[in-house]
Amino acid sequence: MKRIALALASTLAAGPAFAGVYVNVENNAGFTGADYTGAVTDFHVGYEGGTDTFGFYVQGGPAVVTVDGADESDNRISGKVGATVAATEKLDFYGEVSVLTANSDTDDDNAWATKVGAKFSF
Repeated sequence: MKRIALALASTLAAGPAFAGVYVNVENNAGFTGADYTGAVTDFHVGYEGGTDTFGFYVQGGPAVVTVDGADESDNRISGKVGATVAATEKLDFYGEVSVLTANSDTDDDNAWATKVGAKFSF
């Protein structure tokens, strides 16, 4: 986990001061039907950049995991790396890879996720 934080800090320090740096707080809640199951709230610092045809971002930081019915929340580390490519003036393709570290009290593995898609603007 410390290596992830150091890599993120190195990436941020390599760019111009505050150019493209942002803070992102995001909550992702889960439901089965109308039944709330839990949520992950990310508190990320990130960096974004690119050109007119290619954009990228990298962000990471603490994540608070709450599970419905649990007495306490679980503090972890999460991060995301993503990119967008403009294929045409109206069509973009995008992708993202994210990770949430495992609960240190379990033998679980880190949770990885991907997102890919296309966006067409009218």
